[in-house]
Amino acid sequence: MNETNTNKMRMIRYYLPALAWIILILFLCTMPASAVPKSGLFDLLHMDKIVHFFLFGGTVLLLAYGYYRQKGRISAAALLCLALVVSLYGLGIEFIQKYFTANRSFEIWDVVADAAGALCGALIFGLIGKRFLK
Repeated sequence: MNETNTNKMRMIRYYLPALAWIILILFLCTMPASAVPKSGLFDLLHMDKIVHFFLFGGTVLLLAYGYYRQKGRISAAALLCLALVVSLYGLGIEFIQKYFTANRSFEIWDVVADAAGALCGALIFGLIGKRFLK
């Protein structure tokens, strides 16, 4: 293995937790509707929106952590970029649910929850994440 491939492998290790999280989100969001738990309390509290918020906020936190570990720094622009990409991933998953998943549909409020979570994850990392990594 040459030096370039070795460097790429070293770089990827920083993002393995985020990659695993992203795959988990894809798995959870593409399960058939019959496999998703239903309860009156779940719907009343809009728990699915809260779950979306934390899943996508966590994605940004994990990606930002990997980036910071790799580069030793992360700018506000990079955090905003991560939030945008993760929000677009959430939008893409909604289209996958609409067109490729049994009994699932596109929900604009899921997209809003995904984007809000992603932005909050970027804000949290920008405000306090870097302080814990020094």
